[in-house]
Amino acid sequence: MKKIVIVGGGAGGLQLATRLGHHFNFTPFLKRRRESPAAEITLVDRNRTHIWKPLLHQVATGALDSSLDALNYQVHARGNGFNFELGSLQKIDRERRTIELAPVIDSDGHQLVPARELEYDYLVLALGSQSNDFHTPGVREHCVFLDSSEQAKRFHSLLLDRFLQLETHTAETVRIAIVGGGATGVELAAELTDATRQMGNYGHIKSGSLAVTLIEAGPHLLPALPARLGNNAERELTRLGVRVITGCAVARADRDGLTTASGEEIPASIRVWAAGVKAADFLAQLGLDANKLNQIEVKPDLQSVTDPHIFALGDCAGCIDSAGNRVPPRAQAAHQMADTVAHNLIADMEGRPLQDYRYRDYGSLVSLSKHTAVGNLMGALVKGSLTVEGRIAGLAYRSLYRMHLAAVHGWPKAMLIYLVGQANRFVKPRLKMH
Repeated sequence: MKKIVIVGGGAGGLQLATRLGHHFNFTPFLKRRRESPAAEITLVDRNRTHIWKPLLHQVATGALDSSLDALNYQVHARGNGFNFELGSLQKIDRERRTIELAPVIDSDGHQLVPARELEYDYLVLALGSQSNDFHTPGVREHCVFLDSSEQAKRFHSLLLDRFLQLETHTAETVRIAIVGGGATGVELAAELTDATRQMGNYGHIKSGSLAVTLIEAGPHLLPALPARLGNNAERELTRLGVRVITGCAVARADRDGLTTASGEEIPASIRVWAAGVKAADFLAQLGLDANKLNQIEVKPDLQSVTDPHIFALGDCAGCIDSAGNRVPPRAQAAHQMADTVAHNLIADMEGRPLQDYRYRDYGSLVSLSKHTAVGNLMGALVKGSLTVEGRIAGLAYRSLYRMHLAAVHGWPKAMLIYLVGQANRFVKPRLKMH
């Protein structure tokens, strides 16, 4: 029996494990477990639960309760034909085809599980990305990142503490500074204005008591989108009360705020860094060819250029598209890569040729508040690029999460999850208060 190990349970890794689990361990029509599956699928992740990364800004503000919306890997694995191992990749032995997982440590620093090895015939790295601080002094020590559910929960805890200060009149104004005018920074700024309004419904917090500043080094917000959309997003955020600064780099951070390259001091009790991403530093130390962003260099079929038994997908894959451009670190790319890797693993096991990955850009959408968004759509539905804004864009944005749920659960269960979420809107607060 072939052993396929997938390290990383993000959008791409989870989708891949689910698809391979169904292919190898269930009959095609009746969906019953096979008595003798052709492959053993194991998903490895350092967390017990999965939350879709584009929603972390909503976890941070309390608009989304991760305890309700998170997917438990162990439960999902049991129902979808694969195994789950809690752990973090520490080492790859390519000669023996094994990986070593770091010990599992509890919150008190005690070892729960010692370091252990897993054998593989095929290894897939789907470890995502993390914020790139560009070695800016003080950022690691004094800024909050939104790379994981734990970090988003930390921000939410800090936000609730600041709301308490406003509620008890121990502070007149709470200042939050966000560095990075990409999708994460823009969406977080917009959600914070709505969170303040919602908090005011449950207490005595006045409008405008939360001062949000968004800083972008480029000439306009949303640099991955046309300038017009970035300018429209700036106007909408300004209308919501956010101070937007463009064309301004941050030189350093400290516990009291940020200092720009021009010397301006921006006071902030909470400082968020959302300016650029890179793959985890340790990926460059695994003995595989990696680029300057620590991404594993892959061939067009997503095999590592170093070892044909190792694949990489998602943000940690250094992939060049057919036009010679780097594939951007987006959820849609991770989903597409998962489909290609699944096809190629099955093809290689069956002795068929592998296919090259083709990146299809379906556009980008960025949420600006509860019912509006900006972005562009491309692909089969439209010819060229179609700019969308307002409620139609907001509807399209919310459909992206349902498509992710469908990729993991299938459409029937995805729609049930959506209906449960809608029901919770009537029985639970609109904002997570704890």
